Amino acid sequence: MKILNVVGARPNFMKVAPLHRAFGQHGGFESKIVHTGQHYDARMSDVFFEQLELPRPHYFLGVGGGSHTQQTARVMLEFEQVLSAEKPDAVLVVGDVNSTLACALVAAKEHLPVLHVEAGLRSGDRRMPEELNRILTDSLSDYLFVTEAAGLENLKRESVPDQKVFLVGNVMIDSLVYYLPKARSLNLLPALGVAPHSYVLMTMHRPANVDHEAGLRSIVQIVKNTVAHKQVLFPIHPRTLSNLEKFGLKTELDALPNLHLMEPQGYLEFLHLMENAALIITDSGGIQEETTYLKVPCLTFRDSTERPVTVELGTNYLLRDLDPTTVHEHLLTILAGNAKKGEVPPLWDGQAAGRIVEVLAGLYLG
Repeated sequence: MKILNVVGARPNFMKVAPLHRAFGQHGGFESKIVHTGQHYDARMSDVFFEQLELPRPHYFLGVGGGSHTQQTARVMLEFEQVLSAEKPDAVLVVGDVNSTLACALVAAKEHLPVLHVEAGLRSGDRRMPEELNRILTDSLSDYLFVTEAAGLENLKRESVPDQKVFLVGNVMIDSLVYYLPKARSLNLLPALGVAPHSYVLMTMHRPANVDHEAGLRSIVQIVKNTVAHKQVLFPIHPRTLSNLEKFGLKTELDALPNLHLMEPQGYLEFLHLMENAALIITDSGGIQEETTYLKVPCLTFRDSTERPVTVELGTNYLLRDLDPTTVHEHLLTILAGNAKKGEVPPLWDGQAAGRIVEVLAGLYLG
């Protein structure tokens, strides 16, 4: 059975890597990778293929940036040609980026089965492009593979038939478990002048937080408050860096002691930094999951989360706005040793990709 696996942005790579490996180990599947090029910065794309031991993609579409509509349209046009050349038996998409929806839509129009991994997640906020991508991709999909119980409830509420839905666990955690030994072998901290659990790790990239001056000023103040207690490692997203410079705020960060502004990190490097952090401050979706598995406290700046299990069972705190005072209060509580302990959600055991392959083998290979 020939399956095309679509990747477009950084989180997709970590999700497809264990699937591609599991397909190869089974023997009943021909797995090919299509990289849309939605993330086109080599530091945030190519490095992940190298570190995750993925083969070079069989197709690179090179769609690049642009508006959501432009990007989605370019992926659709290019992916249609791939389907015509490959004639696969199914298309597998992961996550919720524009490439996910674009390729699902093209496949559905060609009457090809669509397999959605990480289905059923809902934030309840349709202002998020990712939320629209999730809803539409799930509605197009023939089989939906779910990471947590909330996903089952969401799909049931949307009248998705039970026989199309499978709770399998989290392929992002598969990658974390598989690569953690290699990440632990890195020796990054001495060069940065920090010891394990002595620093705060920070990331910020969502447009709602970094595309306007008020949000950036709050971020700068959060950093200022945090460096008074701990060193801060801040791998800075190109979008965030550009906007800090645009609003003249980069110089304020440059002047701060205890702050390490860093280039975007590779997957292994960032995993190493996460595991050794005292606390993580972020607006990422995937980091909520990874910190829950690693049992590292995480403050997430989002109005809502599509991954409620990270708050209910895990170590994630959902902060609905960039209020430096609220962040400081949480920071002091956590540094005083009063963080919630958290537990690893069911089926987040590193075996999700194997479950997905077994389900597909039963459905298609008999």
